[in-house]
Amino acid sequence: MSDNKVVLNYDGNSFEYPIVDSTIGDRGIDISKLRDQTGLITLDLGYKNTGATLSDITYLDGDNGELYYRGYPIEQIAEKSNFSEVMYLLLHGELPTQDQFLKFEGGIKKYNYVADEMKKILDVFPRSAHPMGVLSSLTSALTAFNPKAVNVNSKEEMDEAAEMLLAKFSHLCAWTYRKKLGLSINHGDNNLNYVENFYKMCFRRPNMDFELDPVVVGALDKLLILHADHEQNCSTSTVRMVGSAHTGLFASVSAGISALWGPLHGGANQAVIEMLEMIEQDGGDVAKYVEKAKNKDDNFRLMGFGHRVYKNFDPRATIIKKAADDILTALGIEDKALDIAMQLERVALEDEYFVSRKLYPNVDFYSGIIYRALGIPTEMFTVMFALGRLPGWISQWKEMRLHNDPIGRPRQVYQGAQKRDYVDLSAR
Repeated sequence: MSDNKVVLNYDGNSFEYPIVDSTIGDRGIDISKLRDQTGLITLDLGYKNTGATLSDITYLDGDNGELYYRGYPIEQIAEKSNFSEVMYLLLHGELPTQDQFLKFEGGIKKYNYVADEMKKILDVFPRSAHPMGVLSSLTSALTAFNPKAVNVNSKEEMDEAAEMLLAKFSHLCAWTYRKKLGLSINHGDNNLNYVENFYKMCFRRPNMDFELDPVVVGALDKLLILHADHEQNCSTSTVRMVGSAHTGLFASVSAGISALWGPLHGGANQAVIEMLEMIEQDGGDVAKYVEKAKNKDDNFRLMGFGHRVYKNFDPRATIIKKAADDILTALGIEDKALDIAMQLERVALEDEYFVSRKLYPNVDFYSGIIYRALGIPTEMFTVMFALGRLPGWISQWKEMRLHNDPIGRPRQVYQGAQKRDYVDLSAR
């Protein structure tokens, strides 16, 4: 706590509320006694100015385009690390030693399978089912096959639960992908690392030899790293809110998947591809849609440009742009929609209208391009997002339980009818 305080003068009285310091970024006002002392609550629609928790995991500065995982800048992490190491960092707070890393990888590989009964649940879904609905249901169903509650006072049980979910969730994502394409499911290969294993489970075709493409593996690794955590966003806050009721880890993550499904959250990269396809179907006239985007009276908006948090630039987009360029070059893909994307990118980086308004291509723009180039169905994009975000969700759930955060219970300002008497149906 800081020595500084905020003084509220209300109804002839003064009330003091302490300032909560941070190591970087926003400080907070501790108003936990506000209602008891004054009868007032704060009203903050969408919680844009409300700190719901104290956290050590991720920090982002939207004004300066900075993102840190446990204090490490995302640029360094993306260049030097890999997704498995990032998972360890988020979950344990420090980069692992060689022995710790090998033990962590071994713990995940120990659970690199899913019970046969889960396949029966998968079979029930039609191919037309949205992959995020399938994934959420399968994740929730994992609880039935792993019913033991996590003892948050036991480091061993917490680590085991995290490693179990990391291993099995990658299977569920791969199986959801193959269900969408009507392909038989693949099982894990413990000779591969986490990202390679997921890549093989997704893309290995029946009766065909499979070779790992290092360019594709590298791009997937970068994407998963860049999506691993992003402070108290909608899905992360959902996982913490559900978990605050002492709900189990798997069920809490299932709720987070449903939150991520929303088009205002995880569906942004899908919206990018749908926009590109729309422009293509209308003749591919990029200049026409650029002008529409500039016209304030036109409802059209370029998807994948700018960011509601990052006001100058998205640090993740700078990193993933190179991966997108590498993928398109290595695979030699000819795709009109991706050609349109490259034209839009040039406009956004050079046109004064976009430059002055800082409407730069963001991580959703480039991730959509990469997934499209890999042949991943548009509806699967958010599943890929969920796989990347999983270690962040687990870390946030773990932190919330270890801090023994109280159950989430927001207040409201009621503006409905005042007390009134019931009127019998015959008299209405």
